[in-house]
Order: sequence, then structure tokens, then C-alpha cells
Amino acid sequence: MAISDVTTRQSELGDFLRSRRQKLTPKAVGLPLGRRRRTPGLRREEVAELAGIGVDWYIRLEQGRSVSPSAATIDALARALRLTKAEHRHLKELAQSVDGRAFVRESVPPAIQRTIEQLNLPAYITGRRWDILAWNAAADEIFAFSQLADADRNSLLLVLTNPATRRLFGASWADEAQRMVAQFRATHDLWAGDPAFRDLLARLREGCPEFADWWEAHDVGGAAAGRKSLTHPKKGRLKFEYVSFQANDDPALKLVIYMTI
Repeated sequence: MAISDVTTRQSELGDFLRSRRQKLTPKAVGLPLGRRRRTPGLRREEVAELAGIGVDWYIRLEQGRSVSPSAATIDALARALRLTKAEHRHLKELAQSVDGRAFVRESVPPAIQRTIEQLNLPAYITGRRWDILAWNAAADEIFAFSQLADADRNSLLLVLTNPATRRLFGASWADEAQRMVAQFRATHDLWAGDPAFRDLLARLREGCPEFADWWEAHDVGGAAAGRKSLTHPKKGRLKFEYVSFQANDDPALKLVIYMTI
């Protein structure tokens, strides 16, 4: 396990705790407002008290120092910070050990490739870095994956930095982009420091002016089915419901399917 990987993971854990603490108000957790506060959110000692842990120990957590919180402590912090299920799961994952392996872009097994090619519904496969690894003709008609350079075939780059895709989403673009950023945050923090993820982050910052503020908010979202409304230059108004599935062959692979509604 590389020391830099451990340090980066601990730093992300500290940043996440700090971001959640700063978003909470005393009123939200049943505490009196008390004296005037210079900074937003709860104080560190208030979070420590609510979680039933030592203040110094909690400060070490926020500072990204070398501590190993137990499962019970993680659960107590989740309750104290009023974390959502997705945020609680993310905190647990950040507290786990790191194996230190570098990211390697996934490959799609031939059977999965043939499966999506035979689907009449738009479908594509992404990896853990949200690279678009395979797609069918129906998906290509909408998102034009085949017209992108290989380095640009990434769901985040496509939605956040590609002007044509921004027009495709129209008025719903900002909501969709923010949702994706929050979902990606959960994956990124587990790979923070990896060159492939650093490169993607740099491209998103450069290509999307709104990205920096969304990223600094440190919101974390979970994967879920949903709906999208698109305005295609040739097909006109399109409304879809989408679902996603993990592949048994490789849990890093995600199959996304769109259904017309």
C-alpha cells in the first residue's frame, strides 16, 4: 500500500466530514444557537459531543491524520452529521483500507458487448471512471459516441464539457450535471490521487466553468433510476426513463439502459 494513497484517502475523509459539518445548523441537530458564530455550520466540539467521541480525536479525523475509526464510530458520526444513506456509505468506504493499485481502464467481455448490440433500446457500458466502454446503435443515434475521440468517451466529459450535449439537455442541463458530479464524487474519493482520476478532474475544471463550485460542495449521491428529457437536433423532443445494472463479470462495469416514455 503506497503511503501517498493512504494519505490522500485520509485527506478526502477529512474534507468530507468538514463539508458535512459546515452545512449543518445548530437548530437542525437540536442545539441552542448560543454565541455568535464566525464560521457556518457546527463546531468540531459539537460534532464530537453528538457522536460521543473525543474532540481531539475528531479533529485528527478532519485534519486527515492517521487514525482508524471503527464501524461504530463511523455510524455515530453519520448520525451526528445527519448523513443520507449515500453519504453514510461513502464515509464507510473512505474509512476502509487502500490496496494501492493504480487504475486500469476496464475491458468489456465479448458476451456483454454482444448483448447490448442486440438490444433495441439505447444502452451503453461505463467503467468506474465513467469511461464509455461500449454502446449500441440506438445509443449512438442519440449521444454520437462513435464520433468522439477515444480520450473523450467519458460520461462526465460528454455532459459537462461538450457543447452539443449541453444543448441536448437544454434547461435541465445544470440539474443533470450536478447530479452526475455528486454521484462521481463517491467514486473519485476512493481513487483520489490516481493519475487517471487527476487527469479527468483537470479536464472537467478546464472545460466546465460551473464544475469547481459543484465539486467544492462535496455533495455525494447514490446511483438510482431516473428520467431524462432531451431535445435532439434530428429526433426532436425525447423523454426517457433510465436504469443501471452492475455486471457480474466485473462489478466496475455498469450497464445503462434507456426506455422511451
